[in-house]
Amino acid sequence: MTKRFFVSFGLACVVCVNPCFFQSAHAAPDSVVVTLGAVYSLAEEESRQIKLSEQQLAAAKEGLQQAKNNLLPSVQVSLSGSYIGDAYLMSRGFSTGGQTEVILPGLGPQQVDNGRQPSPHWGNSFSVEATQVICAGGALVAGVKIADFIEQIAELDVAKSKQEVRFLLTGYYLDLVKTGNQLEVIDRHIELTERVLEQMRAREAVGVVLRNDLTRYELQLKQLQLARVRLQDVLSIVHHQLHTALHRPEGVVLVPDTVSLQQEYAALESVAAEQLWQNRAADSHIGIRQAEKAEAVSEQQVKATRAASIPSIAVVAKDELWGPYTTDLIPVNANVNAWFVGIGLQYDLGSLWHNHCAIRKAKTERQAAQTRTEMAREGVNNAVHAGYVHFLTSFTEVDTQEKQVQLADENYGLVEKRYNNELALLTDLLDASSIKLQADMALVNARVNLLYNYYQLKYITHTL
Repeated sequence: MTKRFFVSFGLACVVCVNPCFFQSAHAAPDSVVVTLGAVYSLAEEESRQIKLSEQQLAAAKEGLQQAKNNLLPSVQVSLSGSYIGDAYLMSRGFSTGGQTEVILPGLGPQQVDNGRQPSPHWGNSFSVEATQVICAGGALVAGVKIADFIEQIAELDVAKSKQEVRFLLTGYYLDLVKTGNQLEVIDRHIELTERVLEQMRAREAVGVVLRNDLTRYELQLKQLQLARVRLQDVLSIVHHQLHTALHRPEGVVLVPDTVSLQQEYAALESVAAEQLWQNRAADSHIGIRQAEKAEAVSEQQVKATRAASIPSIAVVAKDELWGPYTTDLIPVNANVNAWFVGIGLQYDLGSLWHNHCAIRKAKTERQAAQTRTEMAREGVNNAVHAGYVHFLTSFTEVDTQEKQVQLADENYGLVEKRYNNELALLTDLLDASSIKLQADMALVNARVNLLYNYYQLKYITHTL
């Protein structure tokens, strides 16, 4: 199909869309004409699904910051006060009587009476310890990268939620278009039926038409009126669904705008090539991008798992102040301050025989993530091809239905003339009217299906 074919049929569809249903000049006083873009904007402000995705994104951002904080030094501060009771010196036989030989610095062996040993009662302790990991086998860096990819996946979840909500609202929006146009068709047929009934009543008055024929046409009028009531019920239901999705009160009726639809049809010139849509999907489809991010996460998981088999090195500095000094037998009622700086090395020897299974598991999960990415690309490719084929078929369907409407109108006009000239039966006129109604309704559905397939193709490529 040429580009000219797309544009001509697209503009023909817009011209044939019921104008009275769209134009604000014909809308009820409590109704508002809105574009599809305006509906999208309302949804992004009010949709709970989008808000939930944004909350999950906020949590992912905090997770990334937490992972970055793991690269900073850790500082532990301890402060305590205590009451120290008197110590008791006992023999090896747990007797508090007698004496025990104690070696005192500078005095040598001395005999000390067993029993209660007075000591200072009020104690205090204050310590500060700082640790900075300088090598953890890449575990900390891998953790930051994993958290970063998780945040990116959460951002894609927000975009995906917006696409899903937009497509849902597009369906409601186009249902309003279809139902409104179907009401227009029913109204035209009711008007046509009433006109025929007036002619039949006039002919009945002169004895040309039987009462039975008049009754059958009155029955058709009632059926059309019932169909109109049902369409109004459908319109009410769709309006309620749209307002519920937007979390808006139902006091104002939202009416679709035909101008925005004309602008969309003006862009149909660019859809002649399937490869264009395939390229868009490869660049924009959120499912593919999320699968790629998940693959990157699995790669970092392999590095983080390997890090468990690598020694961890950290610089440690500590300063401690405590008192009294009660480590020796004779306590000293004074504060003691001590500090040190050093390098700590920690290595889990058990990782030599425990961690290899975890590494193999991480590698297998990485391969599975790569497979899921390829499957996502294949699935999107098939979906785009199917959507594009359905979209092209919609043009043929509209063309076919327009021809059927033309033939049905010609057939009805011919049968009506023959009936007025008493050359056709009432059943022929009823059949022609029924065929005309079916053709008109089928054309309305075909035009809306063309719109729907176009927006569905945009949704499949996540460019909605």
